[in-house]
Amino acid sequence: MSTDSTNDGTVEITHKTIGPARPSRIRVASRIKVRDLRNVIAEKGRFPVANLRMILRGKALQDEEDGDDVYVTLKDEDSLIVAVIPKPPVGAESYDDDDDEELKFKLPPSASPWKRKFYYFLRNKLKFPDIILMGIFSLSLKMWVIITLWFILAPLAHRWDLGPLFLLGTGFSIILLNLGKRQPGDVSAYSIFNEDFRELPGTYNAERIDRDIRAGHI
Repeated sequence: MSTDSTNDGTVEITHKTIGPARPSRIRVASRIKVRDLRNVIAEKGRFPVANLRMILRGKALQDEEDGDDVYVTLKDEDSLIVAVIPKPPVGAESYDDDDDEELKFKLPPSASPWKRKFYYFLRNKLKFPDIILMGIFSLSLKMWVIITLWFILAPLAHRWDLGPLFLLGTGFSIILLNLGKRQPGDVSAYSIFNEDFRELPGTYNAERIDRDIRAGHI
């Protein structure tokens, strides 16, 4: 820390907004989250936080990196460049950009820390596309355990010449696991599963044809 810093751990920096505005000085903590620094600058200059961009020593500051808050160490007389991105005029939004944003996968805010770490590792380090990330994180832990067990048991079934039975059992298991549950009062389309074999209104079967013939409707 510079010798000009005060004993309370703060420093005085200069922030210059791109445009005709004059440079301003502000006192902040010498070590501060980029997110907090952005809020301080936005509050002092009455700028919208979402449109604020900051550059320190030639590097654009980001609030997060791999899901963790980014800290920055400031020194007295540091100069911060601030840019405020103007809002696009009404009706000039790009539909292509909106479509691209919809295709990008983002973790919900309630995601656990380990899941966020794993997500940023796959996205930033391994460069997984969003469609694959969506498939990975949309599955529950229980489903991943089932998939892992399937890949463990598949070679054993092949070794014991039980491959066809294993695949057949897999198919039936997928069907049974995706049947869902009927809510109270719901009626199945198949009368055999209903109480007293009750049919859906308008069901056209052999009994209905027989009644229509006897009534002269056919």
